[in-house]
Amino acid sequence: MKRSEINRYINEAKDFFAKHQFHLPVWVDWSPAEWATKGEECEEIRRNQLGWDVTDFATGKFEEIGLTLVTIRNGNVKYDKKTYCEKIMFVRENQVTPTHFHWKKMEDIIHRGGGTFCVRLWKADENEQPTDAPCSVQIDGVTTVIPAGEVLRLYPGQSISFEPYMYHEFWSEGGHSMIGEVSTVNDDENDNRFLQSPGRYPSIEEDEPAQYLLCNEYCK
Repeated sequence: MKRSEINRYINEAKDFFAKHQFHLPVWVDWSPAEWATKGEECEEIRRNQLGWDVTDFATGKFEEIGLTLVTIRNGNVKYDKKTYCEKIMFVRENQVTPTHFHWKKMEDIIHRGGGTFCVRLWKADENEQPTDAPCSVQIDGVTTVIPAGEVLRLYPGQSISFEPYMYHEFWSEGGHSMIGEVSTVNDDENDNRFLQSPGRYPSIEEDEPAQYLLCNEYCK
């Protein structure tokens, strides 16, 4: 991805969140120069990878396969006692987050506003392959059984909860969607099992200065 694209996609996400009256922490607006002045008081943000995450999952096709999000709070099993994570995601219309599961993380996905949020699910077997077994999930606390690979559509205010080893992919229809996530600790370096995606983070062409740091760039 080009840095100019990342800058633009972050600004578009900020506008979308503001339109839906979702307010972000002040540090999402800090420039790289401002980050350079911050000391140990901001170590939790850096260490736990809070902040902006713009990725094409190393596909080079961001508008087809990608995601823009902010990790607002997160724990770290090595360094603190916080056992939870919260994210807010800007899911673009027809932009797919590719099929993956988590070995450890359990999560609730909450539709906060916008279009129709679409999720497709499969249970993984002992070899980490998708199966044809029905998927049991909680939709707003109601146990719901969904056939493997069937598209589940959620509308603003609805949520879905699923456990580890549940393959999921998602996108938005009928406009962009603002999607929240509440989960156990998020560890993108060790707890993502993608079915086919070549990577978690993009390679970046520095065609203009960065307006913001991404969550994996604090220590670079």
